[in-house]
Amino acid sequence: MSKQAVLLDDAARQSLCSSCPSWTIASDGLEKEWSFHSFVEAFGFMTQVALLAECANHHPEWSNVYNRVTIRLTTHDLGGLSSRDAELALAIDALSPTF
Repeated sequence: MSKQAVLLDDAARQSLCSSCPSWTIASDGLEKEWSFHSFVEAFGFMTQVALLAECANHHPEWSNVYNRVTIRLTTHDLGGLSSRDAELALAIDALSPTF
């Protein structure tokens, strides 16, 4: 993860649309929802994301209802979508093939 987080400008947001096409860019963050075969599979995914988030010291807003997981990434201390959110989104997407 980056050493110094910076808010993403319009050009960086456009670039993010290309590198993370399955994420929705909200006004101040990124959002995505996954559906799994079971609660256990969803929980396993959340566990892997938790490990990534802890290593990055950047924790998502998320929810889990049975086999669905929704993640929202935003950088509260900067007040919006930052490079840390983009990096964590890419890391989370890298987990997806295993789930």
